[in-house]
Amino acid sequence: MGPLWPVPGGWVAGRGPAPMHFLIEPETRGALGDRWVFIARRAGEMVGFLVATPIPQRAGWLIEQIIRGRSAPNGTAELLVDSAMRAFAELGSEYVTLGLAPLSRRANGAETVPSPLVRMALAWVRAHGRRFYNFVGLDAFKAKLQPDFWEPIYALSHERRTSLRTLYAIGGAFGGAAPPIFIARGLARAAAQELRWLRQRVGRAFAK
Repeated sequence: MGPLWPVPGGWVAGRGPAPMHFLIEPETRGALGDRWVFIARRAGEMVGFLVATPIPQRAGWLIEQIIRGRSAPNGTAELLVDSAMRAFAELGSEYVTLGLAPLSRRANGAETVPSPLVRMALAWVRAHGRRFYNFVGLDAFKAKLQPDFWEPIYALSHERRTSLRTLYAIGGAFGGAAPPIFIARGLARAAAQELRWLRQRVGRAFAK
C-alpha cells in the first residue's frame, strides 16, 4: 500500500478548503481492514484510487473515497466507479452507494420545516459554501452516474424543529472541529491557494 501515499497528498493539497471528514477522510488508508481498493494506472504510474467499505446489513458497499492525482486524465474517477460496480455485481452485491451529497435537493422524502433562522443559515451555506467545498460539483458528479434512486439522510433531534445549536453541532461533527475553527482553516487554505494561482499566472505571463 506504500505507493498510494503520494496521490492523496497531491489531491488534497490542490484544494482550497480544509478536509471535511464526512467527504474526505484520508486516514482510512492506515486501517483498510475489509475495505477494497481499486487503483487507476496510466503508463504504469498510479494516478488515482477508489476505496470501498462493505455494508453487511444491506449486502452492499459504500464508495468512501475517490482520489485522483494531478496527472490523472479526465474520466479517471468515472472509470474507477465503473470498475468497482462491475466487481460488486460479480460478487452478487445488491446495493452500492456513493455516500452523502450535502445540500442536495434530489432525494424525495418527508421533510419538516426548519426554523426561519435555520432556513436562513442553510440558504447562506448554499449561496456561499462553495468557497469551502464544491457541494454543487459533488452533487452533479453523483447525478451524472445516474443512480437508481436518491435516499434522504436525516439528522435526528429531540427538538420539534432543528435549532441553530443542533446545526452548529452537526457542522462540528462533519468538519472535525468547531465551525469557527473549520471556517478559519478553510479561509486560510483558500487564501493560500489563491496566492499559488496568482504566482502561477504571473510566472506564465513573464514566460511569454
